[in-house]
Amino acid sequence: MDIDHDLQVMTAQEKALVFPHFDADRAWQIGAYLHEVAKARGIAAAIDVRTFGQPLFFSLLPGATPDNVDWARRKGNTVAHFRCSSYAVGLKLKQANSTLAERHGLPVSEYASHGGAFPLSVAGAGVIGSITVSGLPQRADHELVVEALCAHLGLDYAALALAKV
Repeated sequence: MDIDHDLQVMTAQEKALVFPHFDADRAWQIGAYLHEVAKARGIAAAIDVRTFGQPLFFSLLPGATPDNVDWARRKGNTVAHFRCSSYAVGLKLKQANSTLAERHGLPVSEYASHGGAFPLSVAGAGVIGSITVSGLPQRADHELVVEALCAHLGLDYAALALAKV
């Protein structure tokens, strides 16, 4: 895996995956889409869609655990703090050989720099929330969210996907 390349791709993902508008109905649609995809693929995951301070969709699929719920919360907090994907934060920290606690003073009980939370962005407003999946390895969590966002925004997922490892 080439961290610099992945970070460049994630920057492109975050620029492209922007909603023209967002509301509770859209949150439900994307959350339900993620739920159905995860169910069809047999993925035990927590799915969380929220604007900052307001949960809009939450689902826990069979086999998921309270740990998945906590990981989703902590990854979403990371997006709220940094306004970029939790996976990008984690890769930048890996490059710096550091942690959230060391570099930013953020407690691991509240923040996670692992992939799976993606910024929910709206044109003209910026990052207003996060869309999070927790249940797969972090890179796959991240990509599942990107795949769902592409489907909802009518974009080609293959053009925005991270390279296969």
